[in-house]
Amino acid sequence: VQLQAFGGGLVQPGGSLRLSCAVSRDIFSIVFMRWYRQTPGKEQEIVAHMPSAGDPVYPLASVKGRFTISRDGAKNTLDLQMNSLKPEDTAKYYCNAFYDGVHYWGKGTLVTVSS
Repeated sequence: VQLQAFGGGLVQPGGSLRLSCAVSRDIFSIVFMRWYRQTPGKEQEIVAHMPSAGDPVYPLASVKGRFTISRDGAKNTLDLQMNSLKPEDTAKYYCNAFYDGVHYWGKGTLVTVSS
């Protein structure tokens, strides 16, 4: 499974960004997919989890109500809509896929929230 994340960039506090992760396999065949983020010196955080069936889960309380994970079957992408961005959302965001017992990772896309 190959993953390529894009859509990061510089945005002002309160702004929005939409990240996308292009997936090389049928996205609905993957057991689950996630968005993670990481900043230097901090542990990696699971931002959002999309199971193959059922509702998405947002383990980070700080993003609930602001971030939305979704799958686009037509484009075969995993998306992350991020609204009301805060400086503490600054991080490199990675998409992850769990398929056939293996975790696959994309290279990440940098999100910087700053005025």
